[in-house]
Amino acid sequence: MSSSVTSSTSTFRAGALCGLLSGLLIALPALVEAFTGETSATSVPLALSSAFALPLLTALHRRQGPAGGRLGEVAHTVNLIGLGLFGGAAFASNLVLFYFDDDVIDETLTGPTIPALIGSAAVFAVGCALFGAAMIRARVFPRIPSWGYAVVVPLFAFLTSLPDSLLTAALHVLVGVILMWLSAALWRTTQDVQHAEAPDRVTV
Repeated sequence: MSSSVTSSTSTFRAGALCGLLSGLLIALPALVEAFTGETSATSVPLALSSAFALPLLTALHRRQGPAGGRLGEVAHTVNLIGLGLFGGAAFASNLVLFYFDDDVIDETLTGPTIPALIGSAAVFAVGCALFGAAMIRARVFPRIPSWGYAVVVPLFAFLTSLPDSLLTAALHVLVGVILMWLSAALWRTTQDVQHAEAPDRVTV
């Protein structure tokens, strides 16, 4: 097997494992919060989940390759920027603001803070919708999670700001399932890459 094939499969598998972990870090705390409400124990994994989604996004983009077209290139860039911004906001919300009193939060979220948070969510939502559309058009990954990434994940960017409820918990679980489904599909394609790119063997 050539080094390029080994590099590709390693990237895809690493992205799939990170995506699986990201999905679990979103879905499992949400299941707990449906019964207990938000706690410090559930806030930590939610704060870290976005960081593990970054390698998944890059691996998905590389796997669909030319099939994603120009839309895929633009969508990947916007989605990466949006995920970085939204992930930072989620980190601050779950690991910093969570421990503040409501009065302190009201005093803190002044000036450009709220518009910046809304803008971060908007960029993330647009990036997810575009990248989901690119996956739907490329037809490399299953249609259901691709549509889920295009439709459900953008809603997740704004509805997570609502008070904790069964709706927000269910939305977290659904997003986690979408990420895990795409991760599983990415993992399964690594064998196809090995077969397609490995050099033919010469029998003697």
